[in-house]
Amino acid sequence: MRPSDMFISLVLAAGVGFAISTQIAINSQLRQYLNSPIQAAFFSFLVGTLCLAVLFLTEAATRPSMQQLSQIPLWLWVGGLLGVYGVSISLYTAPKLGFLTFTGLVLFGQIVMSMSLDHFGLLGVEKHPLNWQRILGAFFIAIGVLFTLQR
Repeated sequence: MRPSDMFISLVLAAGVGFAISTQIAINSQLRQYLNSPIQAAFFSFLVGTLCLAVLFLTEAATRPSMQQLSQIPLWLWVGGLLGVYGVSISLYTAPKLGFLTFTGLVLFGQIVMSMSLDHFGLLGVEKHPLNWQRILGAFFIAIGVLFTLQR
């Protein structure tokens, strides 16, 4: 990867972190206007779905046929369910835990799962064996999360 592509990828990836934290804060405020975290998550996904529909309809890529869609393994559709879980649970837990603690726990969970996916090559990802640096990094993040629990 060219250095300029690497830089752009790093900035975009950091932007995902900014977006997720901001999304949780916004959705938590939305929840105050609605009757439940599920309703807030529903309307958040509705806006996102409308945005994706516009992008889908305006992109140049060829649209999949019904036959192509029917050949996709059922388990690959679970991503949407995981998104519902993530947004709904964040609406319930982030305001109670505080956003720093919540984000630290999410980050720790992502690192543990990512290490497992990499090490075992789960879900079709390329294998990247664990080493002491990766394990030590996860340990430091766990310690950091413990520090955020102190109020």
